[in-house]
Amino acid sequence: MKRKYVFLPLLLLGSVSLRSSPSPRVTHFAPHYAAPSTEPSGPQTLRIYNWEEYISEEDIKFAYCTEFIILSEDGDSNAFRAEIESLGDSIIAVAFEDVIKVHIHTNDPGAVLSKAVQLGELSKIKIENMKEQHRHLVLEDELVTEEVTAEETKKYGFVSVAMGEGITNIFKDLGVDIVIEGGQTMNPSTQDILDAVNKINADNIFVLPNNKNIVMAASQAVEISDKNIIVIPSKTIPQGITALTVFNSEAEVEENKEAMTESLSNVTTASVTYAVRDTEMDGKEIKEGNILGLVEGKISEVGADIFEVCEKLLENTVTEDSELITILYGNDCNENEVNDFVEKIEDKYSDLDVQAYKGNQPLYYFILSVE
Repeated sequence: MKRKYVFLPLLLLGSVSLRSSPSPRVTHFAPHYAAPSTEPSGPQTLRIYNWEEYISEEDIKFAYCTEFIILSEDGDSNAFRAEIESLGDSIIAVAFEDVIKVHIHTNDPGAVLSKAVQLGELSKIKIENMKEQHRHLVLEDELVTEEVTAEETKKYGFVSVAMGEGITNIFKDLGVDIVIEGGQTMNPSTQDILDAVNKINADNIFVLPNNKNIVMAASQAVEISDKNIIVIPSKTIPQGITALTVFNSEAEVEENKEAMTESLSNVTTASVTYAVRDTEMDGKEIKEGNILGLVEGKISEVGADIFEVCEKLLENTVTEDSELITILYGNDCNENEVNDFVEKIEDKYSDLDVQAYKGNQPLYYFILSVE
């Protein structure tokens, strides 16, 4: 039986969900025919992000982090997500076999649960006051805990590699403890990965490289570290996100490793970038400034318009079995143009769930996933 993997990513700060924002605010703009800026926005040294470092209590619009599971064989996760969109943000509704896993930041957990119980029985309800948590963090002045007791050790931890603030926030909201950003080249070393692992007090730590060039460095960390590190060989950002959505906190390590690794094959990744010089690659003549469309890292389309190339990529990757298209758009995209494009794609693929999120990634106009 084919498993159904669906991910509904979410963002924390400085992010825009086009489907829930009628008037998206443009914070980064470059004409869609221009190449993204190659000038670094800051030092290109590797950084390790802990999300508490970047928010204040005033940034927390919805106070209660609410998580639960709906036991429902016939429940529609997309319909339920739409029903609770007005009650909060940072929404995840993941359908897997006969359950729907739900996460939302809201000011009225009761209203959310009242809607959920209409779909089926509720299980594993957890409600946390994020403002209270933030005040505690400020008082303790501990952004990264250096000294912990054995009683505080948790069963599972996560390290992920990502580029772009929006994508980083997606991983944080999906439960990743530490996100490593390697600058525009995305190439942290084995030591960088070990440093991140050592900051997590967990018995088992999953590492998601999300780049084929980092898988080896992550594997070497397994050999060096005394901790139990499990590398999920994700080669793209969408693969890493999907792997996290099938993780089960109550399952054993090997079971999770198998499920997360298996999920990678359900994702087709494409991207839209630009050519930095004249060349010939994958049998195609390429001129500097051309817009390039890649599928699984190989050039599939060459054009002059990012949206035309993106649409052709989707034509090449969407199949009759596809259920979800996710578009992560970069720093150099015009949000109004992206919004128009997403509406066009929604009309074209009316049977699929189409989502667009601001990834803030450099170099790539779009990172696409088809599942």
